[in-house]
Amino acid sequence: MRAVIIAVGSELLGTRRLDTNSLRLTASLEPYGVELTAKSVIGDDEAELARTLARSVDEVELVLVTGGLGPTADDVTRAAVSRAFDRGVQVDEELVEHMRRLFASFGRDMPGVNRRQAEVIDGAVVLSNSRGTAPGQRLAVGGASVFLFPGVPRELEKMIETHLEPWLQEQSGGGDRGLERQVVKIASLPESTVEERIAPAYERFGRERISVLASPGEVKVWLAARGSEAERRAELEEMSRAIVELAGGAAYTTDQNATLESVVGALLSEAGRTVTTAESCTGGLVAERLTRVPGSSVYFLGGVVSYTNELKTRLLGVSAELIQAHGAVSEPVARAMAAGVRSRYGSDYGIAITGVAGPGGGSEEKPVGTVHVAVAGPGEQDVEHRKVRFPGDRERVRQQTSQLALELVRRDLVRRDLVAD
Repeated sequence: MRAVIIAVGSELLGTRRLDTNSLRLTASLEPYGVELTAKSVIGDDEAELARTLARSVDEVELVLVTGGLGPTADDVTRAAVSRAFDRGVQVDEELVEHMRRLFASFGRDMPGVNRRQAEVIDGAVVLSNSRGTAPGQRLAVGGASVFLFPGVPRELEKMIETHLEPWLQEQSGGGDRGLERQVVKIASLPESTVEERIAPAYERFGRERISVLASPGEVKVWLAARGSEAERRAELEEMSRAIVELAGGAAYTTDQNATLESVVGALLSEAGRTVTTAESCTGGLVAERLTRVPGSSVYFLGGVVSYTNELKTRLLGVSAELIQAHGAVSEPVARAMAAGVRSRYGSDYGIAITGVAGPGGGSEEKPVGTVHVAVAGPGEQDVEHRKVRFPGDRERVRQQTSQLALELVRRDLVRRDLVAD
């Protein structure tokens, strides 16, 4: 089966709204072996959308449309479908009454314009929307099936689970020809280094089955397998084990939904350890990432944003003489900050960051992007330090720095766990 995705909405043609719905729909197609041939973004233009729809049903077997099902004048999807396929449109009074009850449950009267959302294309099957007022529709046009979904991501998500995926399951006979993906996430290694390390996997499994995608402080290695569910699972497990081994300890998860901060949090919880932070140029970013994770109060005690030298001395116990001798952006100060926050606030780990995030403030000796990261672990003299220079703008430097800090804690926890075993 071949498919196209059409995202409707003039806002998607600008710079302020991303079309995430197409990504979610794409992910729903892969397990069932559906070949996506094209994606389109069409503004609120009835004529243009009608032309695209008419052309699409002649070229593929599945057309997925998101957006344009609301109650306002610029919601033109129903009219465009009617125009493209010469189908009539009828108001379904049962849908109207359902919407009235829904509005009443929120203590509101249904505006008259919402009746437009009860317009059903002749021959279409209505797809219930448990998270909104706009129902979806499915209709057959020649040899193609056309799905109309609302554009609200939360509503679309539920309707994919409720209507699209069961339909795909039925059409594909269980999805045994489908594509499944697995990710291996690697922290704080350059993309080129990852490429060199995993090169043997290309010959073993095939270059076309492995994709490398880099972002600041992280590389994702995506693996792909086809076949029955059991075959896919076995192949992906073998491939992910190989990539993790080749990554040499830098791979931190194979869970698509896991983040480095959630992995570090789980390791801290399992080890019964706690952490505090002392940040300068990252301004509390590491603390913010740690506390994104539900339940982080078990292991995160708190943090200090010691942006000035005075606060480094007063709150962390870093001597003024040390700062005077080496400068705030230096290895000795980073080590003292890490040890100070750990001992003063009673945590097992202390994370410290000091650096020049830019765009100004750099020098020939300490150019923009220079950062010192130190992690004081359990043990009086146990402080690990890294000096790096990150490329990019201020936010990129800060993101990569926070990633490195969390990765140093993760590796220490893993190392201690291996030694204990």
